Amino acid sequence: MSVAELDLGGPAPTLRPAPGAEQPVPGDVYALVRVDGRPAATVLGRYEPGEDPAEVLAALAAKRLTDTGPGTDAERLAAAERTPAPSRTPAPSRTPPASVVVATRERPASLARALDSLLAQDHPDHELIVVDNAPRTSATHDLVTERYAGRVRYVREDRPGLATAHNAGVAAARGEVLACTDDDVIADPRWLSALAAPFAADPGLGCVTGLILPARLTTPAQILLESHGGFAKGFAPRLYDPARPPADEPLFPFTAGSFGSGANMAFRASALRRAGGFDPATGTGTPARGGDDLYAFVAVLAAGHRLRYTPDALVWHHHRETWQDLRNQAYGYGAGLTAYLTATLVRRPALLPALLARVPRGLAYARAMTAERGGGDQQGHAPGEHGTHSHPWPASLSRLERRGMLYGPLGYLRARMNGAFR
Repeated sequence: MSVAELDLGGPAPTLRPAPGAEQPVPGDVYALVRVDGRPAATVLGRYEPGEDPAEVLAALAAKRLTDTGPGTDAERLAAAERTPAPSRTPAPSRTPPASVVVATRERPASLARALDSLLAQDHPDHELIVVDNAPRTSATHDLVTERYAGRVRYVREDRPGLATAHNAGVAAARGEVLACTDDDVIADPRWLSALAAPFAADPGLGCVTGLILPARLTTPAQILLESHGGFAKGFAPRLYDPARPPADEPLFPFTAGSFGSGANMAFRASALRRAGGFDPATGTGTPARGGDDLYAFVAVLAAGHRLRYTPDALVWHHHRETWQDLRNQAYGYGAGLTAYLTATLVRRPALLPALLARVPRGLAYARAMTAERGGGDQQGHAPGEHGTHSHPWPASLSRLERRGMLYGPLGYLRARMNGAFR
């Protein structure tokens, strides 16, 4: 399946491959729709030899953007445009200086691809920091200090774990805004500017997250992950304010997965540091398996700061390719969810009454999110509307997510006992 960008801003629609993807070929095409340069929706269409793919997809995009059905991206985008302040971001007076932290471990090829996109950012004042986490070889060091000498700072962190690596990057960073992304993304040229600008417009903002779309959809596992919702949170900007809990999220702030993902997040440096940074007993590379980003989101909200999701800040993510990768990811998602909840209670026991009050609804939510959808262990389905979680999801992956959820608290406690927490 081809992945592309469809731009509706000119006199005629134009179609180009997504960054890092190959030129679209006849068949299925999954496309990001841009209106006046801004991400507005995704469409899935099919074109045959001899057809103009831009015209075929533009017709589908027009229908998507004018669709008034409940829950569509177009409706959410329109509703967000009508939302009064403070949910809408006013024009910032300046773009604050930023530091971008990329934690990596033994993936120099994908890291180089990510760094090339980060060096092409239009943000006027930023630095790039690579944290080499528990390296086994000198490959990352050599890449950064030779190919990117003078343009990227190298930090080595020997203790394994994504949260520990991020904390090392935070300690080294000089920017007012601390942005984090992964070594398997390609960042849109406006990514960092779009991620940093809201901080200047809203002094009470502690965190901003952005849009994550698939860079490639070439294997059944990649397609199935994106069909399940992927990492994207839709195309409507949204503000999460602890002083005004959202009526449509009764579990707030404990549904941190709805706020965004660690591959595309930024924090006000002072807010993150006052919140204690990332919990080093969470994250990939620890027995907890994940949850480092979710913990940080809730920690910042619990300190009274607001969190904003903005689809204008876009990165393209290279999903893992194999069925076993997807199995590992499903288990890790479940483990990370309950590990971060455990971390929150261990480090912020004052939140216990609020969490206990939400347990019944939380259990129902967990069952719904990990439920099997469709029949059998189907491994390939078309990506659809982000965030609906209505596409087929095999029973085997549902079971793995639930097993991970049972394991998460134990994994977190093991990580602390192993000395990850300090």
